[in-house]
Amino acid sequence: MKTALTIKGTHCNACKILIEDVAKEIPGVIMCDVDYASGKTLIEHNENIDWKKLKKEIENLGNYMIETL
Repeated sequence: MKTALTIKGTHCNACKILIEDVAKEIPGVIMCDVDYASGKTLIEHNENIDWKKLKKEIENLGNYMIETL
């Protein structure tokens, strides 16, 4: 399964790498691809993903806010 969402607050390649690395640690996430310029993010996942945990972990990294989830 794939889900598209927008993460506000991304502005550089370090943001991209940080978010992708943290997302991949969430059980159920197969792949995460962040376009830091737009915040557009594609999450490939299985059915058992914990969306609340993913949102919390990403937003706890810094000044990021998941706009659609």
